[in-house]
Amino acid sequence: MKVYHELCEKILSEGTKKEDRTCVGTISIFGHQMRFDLSEGFPLLTTKRVPFKLIASELLWFIKGDTNIRYLLEHNNHIWDEWAFKNWVESDVYSGPDMTNFGIRAEEDSSFKQRYLQQLEIFRNHVLQDDVFAAKFGDLGNVYGKQWREWKTSSGETVDQLKELVEAIKNNPDSRRLIVSAWNPEDIPSMALPPCHTMFQFYVAEGKLSCHLYQRSGDVFLGIPFNIASYALLTHIIAEMTDLEVGEFIHTIGDAHIYVNHLDQVNQMLSREERPLPSLQISGEMKGFSDLEVTQFQLEGYNPHPTIKAPVAV
Repeated sequence: MKVYHELCEKILSEGTKKEDRTCVGTISIFGHQMRFDLSEGFPLLTTKRVPFKLIASELLWFIKGDTNIRYLLEHNNHIWDEWAFKNWVESDVYSGPDMTNFGIRAEEDSSFKQRYLQQLEIFRNHVLQDDVFAAKFGDLGNVYGKQWREWKTSSGETVDQLKELVEAIKNNPDSRRLIVSAWNPEDIPSMALPPCHTMFQFYVAEGKLSCHLYQRSGDVFLGIPFNIASYALLTHIIAEMTDLEVGEFIHTIGDAHIYVNHLDQVNQMLSREERPLPSLQISGEMKGFSDLEVTQFQLEGYNPHPTIKAPVAV
């Protein structure tokens, strides 16, 4: 993961201070690429613990075409909670304490943080137990899963991009059109968060499958380690389905940024020594996207440094 640490160091030494949508502020560079040889190990950060099960369950959520956080909550995954929670506390039906700018206020005010956590737990329980509530406030709109599996065309039909991708790799591996896009301009207003990882392309050579991701925006401390591991896992899954070995994962980022309230955490992480990468073990057959289970994917030899916590900018 040396190239990831080099990205962090480059942002700290060369980045530009910028304001942003979340009002937190960032240090940012524009246009950066990293390459990972997947034969050298699974690219999961070792200078802090990154929870692989959360990465796997989020990816399967995308792959299954789901857009409701109930599936994630059932797998104890809270990656997307804040965006759905925001929809609820800003709605006309919400009657609890004021949650305006809850992300920033929870970081600065311990008493507010306690109220925030109470309301968040109420919200999660409603999503898990109340079908009507989950349908209204648990759904994030036409985010990744919808675009990957059910892209709506102007004629009213739908395109299953992932299914067509696998068929194309099997039948025309030299194609230069092995692409899946999540950036659908018409659907952006309906999304809780416009896609950060906007499109990816596969490439087959010498019996190996490689993946190139373009990401418009990346939270380098919290988000990018997840994105690297997620698309490495996706490459392994598609390779299994198409009887190929894995090649490279190439990651191109537009706005690569570190939030100013993550600087101490980044420096702590960079002070740690890297450890050997784990290996990915896959059990069972990769029959179809709907049949995939989180338990099919296990890491061996993952021995990271302890977790470093940091606030999520919403």
